[in-house]
Amino acid sequence: MSVELPLWRALTGYRILTLVYALCLCTVAYPHYAHPLGAAAYMAVLTLWTGLTWRRTTSAERCTRRFLVVDLGFAVGGILLTAVIDTQARIMDGSPTLPSIWTAGAVLGFAIKGGWRWAAVASTIVAAANLVERQELARDTVHNVVLVWVASVAIGYVVEVARASERTLARALQIEAATRERERLARDIHDSVLQVLAMVQRRGTAIGGEAAELGRMAGEQEVALRTLVAGGLVPRQRVAVAPADTTAVGAAARGPAPAGRGGPCDLMALLAPYAGAGVTLSGPGGPVALPAAAAGELTAAVGAALDNVRVHVGAEARAWILVEDEPDAVVVTVRDEGPGIPEGRLAAAEREGRLGAALSIRGRLRELGGGAEWLSVPGQGTEVELKVPKGAAPRDGRRGRTGA
Repeated sequence: MSVELPLWRALTGYRILTLVYALCLCTVAYPHYAHPLGAAAYMAVLTLWTGLTWRRTTSAERCTRRFLVVDLGFAVGGILLTAVIDTQARIMDGSPTLPSIWTAGAVLGFAIKGGWRWAAVASTIVAAANLVERQELARDTVHNVVLVWVASVAIGYVVEVARASERTLARALQIEAATRERERLARDIHDSVLQVLAMVQRRGTAIGGEAAELGRMAGEQEVALRTLVAGGLVPRQRVAVAPADTTAVGAAARGPAPAGRGGPCDLMALLAPYAGAGVTLSGPGGPVALPAAAAGELTAAVGAALDNVRVHVGAEARAWILVEDEPDAVVVTVRDEGPGIPEGRLAAAEREGRLGAALSIRGRLRELGGGAEWLSVPGQGTEVELKVPKGAAPRDGRRGRTGA
């Protein structure tokens, strides 16, 4: 809902209430007017105008400039007509004009529609009409004129500030959504294309010959793609989900997909394909239930952590997966027997465009309201703790993707 919509609704109510007030004043002063039938005719026209146009002040789209000008004309006309209809003695004594405080509604319409500049112009016109009607700078007249002018300009300025704040908020939400989408796409690319390119480079270098040249080209493309992912927007891609692969790249890049879109899913069943000769899976005796989207993202993060073990420790490295089902969260710990991570290496890798930890692991869990922590002691291996609150779901509302 727009921040100014309540102001339009308040203006509509103000016009109706002040019309009733002006009618009451006219009824009380009716016997004292010099031309009472003229006063009655004007109030009848003003009532008809307000009744027919009440919907005009319910939104900015309906409240057009032409309407505001005509509305202000009714107010100014009523003020000037008071000098003809009322007696000079009553006017000099400070009696209210025919439209009375209904006039402020016309000025406030300008303030809400066009800001403080429109309000200043409209209130100045009303002030001039009041001075012409009174024919002197009486204290009460000056007081009322200044009050209307200050109030309308202040409200117009507040409306302008509110509109600017609303535009800023909308822009911030767009940037946040674009950033989140970019991170999601970067995760997909890291979990599929970059892993395959890295594998081709390693295998090609090991085989030699023409395969080495192919590996060199794959390495160049990997660097270029990492730079693009880290520093610029990545065009949307759709990569088909392949069956679970038993190779290092296949296991980390694809991972098992959760069966189902919104219901609970057994995390242990999703992690079971990772268990093998080099990976030990431990957890509770029963199922560990998580929403399907959250379970899929957590499984993909575990796969990315295992892929880091194979890449940085070795294909024959041992790894252990421990699943803990806590009352308010699910914690998965991935531990290896490698040499550990040097201090500052994760931050340096992120700056270099190597986004395994930043996006495939930490980014996934951040969108679920969880987090990832690395504990590494030189010579004693690395431990990655992945924590996801129960009931978590991706913030963009889509089903969590576990890779390409």
